[in-house]
Amino acid sequence: MTEHLHVRQDGHAGRITLTREAALNALTPAMVHGIEDALTRWRHDPAVALVIIDAAGPKAFCAGGDVAALHAAGMAGDYGDARRFWRDEYRVNAMIAGYGKPVVTLMQGFVMGGGVGLGCHASHRIVGETSRIALPECGIGLVPDVGSTLLLARAPGRLGEYLGLTGDRMDAGDAIHAGFADSFVPQDRWAGLVDALCAHGDVGMIATTTLPAPPSKLAAWQAEIDTAFAAPDLSAIGDRPDAVPPAPIAHALDLMGRNAPLSMACTLAIVRAVRDDPSIRTALGLEFRFTHRAMADADFLEGVRALLIDRDRTPRWRHTDWQVPAAEVAALLAPLGPEALHPEDHP
Repeated sequence: MTEHLHVRQDGHAGRITLTREAALNALTPAMVHGIEDALTRWRHDPAVALVIIDAAGPKAFCAGGDVAALHAAGMAGDYGDARRFWRDEYRVNAMIAGYGKPVVTLMQGFVMGGGVGLGCHASHRIVGETSRIALPECGIGLVPDVGSTLLLARAPGRLGEYLGLTGDRMDAGDAIHAGFADSFVPQDRWAGLVDALCAHGDVGMIATTTLPAPPSKLAAWQAEIDTAFAAPDLSAIGDRPDAVPPAPIAHALDLMGRNAPLSMACTLAIVRAVRDDPSIRTALGLEFRFTHRAMADADFLEGVRALLIDRDRTPRWRHTDWQVPAAEVAALLAPLGPEALHPEDHP
């Protein structure tokens, strides 16, 4: 049994429950390996009709990866731990996205970063009243990763740019509108739904508990977001022609003002590249080019220090404005050669 995971077969379902509740179910390397082992074992097991992934505690499905541990290794000059973690995590994200059986995820509370990779590539994604889904990586000097740039690229209009650059939180209605979730099921129905899925092995049971999606603020903001975030580069998004921006754009600019300019510029480039070639392999490959270099050549160590270690919330970013040279973006996203990610490869 892997620590912080409860893995078992229940009726017709393979079940994975994250149990690191005190840490908002943040993923450790051991948890990633345990999830991969279970999915590998069940993939060709005829007794397992579907997989259910959920999490303990009311606060979070999964608030991301354990970046504080990666920061400690990076500050000691060891970038290998982080690179191995991201490589392993991305391999699991690709496995979930291409799994040959239904994967049902039930995502309460915070679903951020690595939680998006675990929950939002599944075939049947359920959200409830407390769900809050976000990609806040630009705030720690990273880019949205775990294959999330594929979800961003597929989002309606320019929501992908908006969500990636701002890290804004989506509630259930927003997540369904943006394509990060499929079904709204009141959370007091989740236990009964899981029992039915295990008993029958039929994802058709989800429809019996689903209610219409709540209203989405992002849907109401869509036209203004599409206009503002169609700008050609980061500085153009910030260079507003209107003296008083519309409320959604003022909100966006406020959120972006906290983030690393270099990360936002690279995020913009990745989302648009993946939109031209929308596959999980493309998304993960481009994301890994950045994360592989994030400790040495970007703002990751400083971002984690400011937000999670010292908690002073005053990061000293490499850039003090949004005029990020295109050459720096190109260098961070350049091919890695022998170190390139091949998410279908297993160790």
